[in-house]
Amino acid sequence: MTVATVEQPNFFQAKKGLFSWIFTLDHKRIGLLYLYSVGSFFIVGLLLGLLMRLELLNPGRDWIEPQTYNQVFTLHGVIMIFLFIIPSIPAVFGNIFLPLLIGTDDVAFPRLNLFSWWLYVIGALFALSTLVFGDGPADTGWTFYAPYSVRTGTDVSITVLAAFVLGFSSILTGLNFIVTIHRLRTPGMGFNQMPLFAWSLYATSWIQLLATPVIGITLMMIIAERTFGVGLFDPSIGGDPILYQHMFWIYSHPAVYIMALPAMGIVSEIIPTFAQRTIFGYKAIAYSSMAIAFIGYFVWGHHMFTSGMSGPAAIIFSILTFMVAIPTAIKVFNWVATLYKGSINIEVPLLFALAFIFNFLIGGLTGLVLGALAADVHVHDTYFVVGHFHYVMFGGTGFAFMGAMHYWFPKIWGKMYNKLWANIAFAFVFIGFNVLYFPMFIMGIMGMPRRYYDYLPEFHPLNMISTYGSWILATGIFIMIINLIVSKRKGAKVGSNPWNGITLEWQTTSPPPLHNFDKMPELPEGGPYNYPNAMNE
Repeated sequence: MTVATVEQPNFFQAKKGLFSWIFTLDHKRIGLLYLYSVGSFFIVGLLLGLLMRLELLNPGRDWIEPQTYNQVFTLHGVIMIFLFIIPSIPAVFGNIFLPLLIGTDDVAFPRLNLFSWWLYVIGALFALSTLVFGDGPADTGWTFYAPYSVRTGTDVSITVLAAFVLGFSSILTGLNFIVTIHRLRTPGMGFNQMPLFAWSLYATSWIQLLATPVIGITLMMIIAERTFGVGLFDPSIGGDPILYQHMFWIYSHPAVYIMALPAMGIVSEIIPTFAQRTIFGYKAIAYSSMAIAFIGYFVWGHHMFTSGMSGPAAIIFSILTFMVAIPTAIKVFNWVATLYKGSINIEVPLLFALAFIFNFLIGGLTGLVLGALAADVHVHDTYFVVGHFHYVMFGGTGFAFMGAMHYWFPKIWGKMYNKLWANIAFAFVFIGFNVLYFPMFIMGIMGMPRRYYDYLPEFHPLNMISTYGSWILATGIFIMIINLIVSKRKGAKVGSNPWNGITLEWQTTSPPPLHNFDKMPELPEGGPYNYPNAMNE
């Protein structure tokens, strides 16, 4: 493997000043702009979540009124879904590393890339403006279910407009990545030589491109009904609220895979690197990403089993829900098989990858409970759904995001974080996460409904445990953030390849130069994960 040795100014040194960042066309700087934006909103969403859990520590009113609780709940959901989880891995690590992984100097449309970040900022400002303008933040939940969303007196229209603008940002990012992968791969890199993170971004981008317009149309219909009184979703004026559910979930279930597929790509990068072993079943992992993206378009109805759909339709959606578990299981099997007989180096990124597998399996298996018609009737709209959702989204995508942060931190900044504090942070995050969310499965089976401001006394002990878990989790996250910020300034300098990785980004300097490579990168013989000393029997 050839490692660049010629010293060049890195992309931080190329230009200085605020305007050189907010008007940059460099994909790495745009990725960091997304990182700082997404990270800031994650902290805001985290604080709102802590406020909700603090209110639920005891039955009755503790800190906030019921109406305020609904608004906090909605803002938490909108920020975490639209401003953090959906853009997090594609917009941050996709922007920074996709060109590096495929051996090119930038994405296909640099100006469109910058425009997508500006749209993200504009959408975020719309969402936050409801705090100070109009009739207050929306209180509908992040799903904006009709007819309540067209009747409530809160500022739903601006919140919906924010989500609409953020959707355009997502579409442009997906379009950019598709064209980049098709047109800008380094000579000799076919699709079957691409790193698996690039494969996951490719599958994700098609979902962003094809599914996101559906939610855009749906959100505009809410604004039209609120503004002009058009009878689309409100049954009192001839509308159909079930139509809204269909249109919302036609986008929002594929959006689950916008969140999950890039996370799976991250895990597919981390595991072979820290096992120092050729990835097991490369094509199976790559093609299963496309299979998940394809089947994911057809399973939206499992969110609506209790809404009155016909028996045959419910059975079909249930079968499709179970089918989407098959390519996911293929990935898990191949990740575990890659670790077998590997020279495993237990570092923080690998711990997050293993935690991803553990959490995602719990989230996925509980998802099958929700996909089973008889079981879903009993746990629908209970805290079982909240636990399942967070195990998939935060336990999956969130842990993969944190793993990627530690995996590529040396490449982005050329410095190593404090490993002791990183391990301590991981322990707090993993323990806190499970203490916070696992009791929700039990509460759901016991019958506690979700989205409620108050609850019966029999749910008090489990709610106390869950709230204590939120404090442990938040402690770990803040330790992690402080450690990474301090290490960015004072961490020990590292070389171009501290993990002995074999994909192309490790062939350039840390941090990378402005144009990524000072000479043509060399493709590993036999594919992107062909470790020469790996045991393949």
